[in-house]
Amino acid sequence: MLPGVGAFPEAMRRMRTAGLEDAVKELVAGGKPIIGLCLGMQLLFDGSAEMGGDTGLGLLGGQVVALDSRGLKLPHIGWNALTVRQPDSPLVQGLPDPLPLYHVHSFVAAPTDSSIVLAEGHYGATFPSVVGSGHVFGAQCHPEKSSRDGLLLLSNFISFCADTATSG
Repeated sequence: MLPGVGAFPEAMRRMRTAGLEDAVKELVAGGKPIIGLCLGMQLLFDGSAEMGGDTGLGLLGGQVVALDSRGLKLPHIGWNALTVRQPDSPLVQGLPDPLPLYHVHSFVAAPTDSSIVLAEGHYGATFPSVVGSGHVFGAQCHPEKSSRDGLLLLSNFISFCADTATSG
């Protein structure tokens, strides 16, 4: 699990300093599942424009850009009823549609491949909130603050990890 709160460039600087960037990439290359939460999800992408920009982990293609709130207050803080785009994904399987999850963010991922978007929210404009490709997952939301559905999302990830461990 790759949690995160704060700014993208500082988070990547700290990961590099601690030797975590290469460690995470090696684990994922070895087939270990990962989920990034909030800023952790953003770090999975190629890079970000936040605070002058920086490169990310490059585990998912795309950039992190400012949320186009279209005049709504930033950061976006609160519940968002997500539209589930891929209900058969192991991460969102069994979750309701719409899926209410709690968010706190001003930046969003802009994936190069829209097929990785498992669920999307809307705040001024539509944004990817839950993504997944292979064994790499991310959730822009805070599942730990998202009541029963957030806990089920985390439970789904744990089940995916267990299934991966027994089948691999």
